[in-house]
Amino acid sequence: MLGQKILLVALLLFAASPFVQQAQAKSRATSTNSAQAQPQKKPATSAEQTPQTPPEPLVIPPDAAKVPNPEKPTAQSLANGKHRYDIDCAMCHGTEGDGKGFLAVSMKLSPPDFRDPKALKSTTDGGLFWVISNGHGPMLNEKGRASKKDIWDLVNYVRTFAEKKAPAKSK
Repeated sequence: MLGQKILLVALLLFAASPFVQQAQAKSRATSTNSAQAQPQKKPATSAEQTPQTPPEPLVIPPDAAKVPNPEKPTAQSLANGKHRYDIDCAMCHGTEGDGKGFLAVSMKLSPPDFRDPKALKSTTDGGLFWVISNGHGPMLNEKGRASKKDIWDLVNYVRTFAEKKAPAKSK
């Protein structure tokens, strides 16, 4: 029950975020412009709409990438990381780390599949900490919402997805 209330609050906060409001305004403007240009065409359904433009390429500052993880991946760290992930990350990155969370699907986003060992292979723990802290594209930052320890625990937990066997990809 408490988890459902927290998720509801997170969704309401996300829906009220400037990113979502900006995306909705762009969506309205795009549909208005296309409706004026081609009045005979019926409005596109959500399944027919094109995915959002991908964010700028991720550039992690070299100094941030060199920061070592001070939190060992203990059972307590992983449990705390899972708790934070379930509240703040799973809606986009998916409960299994597959990048298919309900919000990512509905917004036509493509977060990385953390189960794929290649997804984060070249990203250091410091780099992952930087991304979680600062956000990227539509991903909200955790600065001011989570402590440094909580973010390091998230780094440790996200790393566990690649340790689990990812489903084989169809050709």
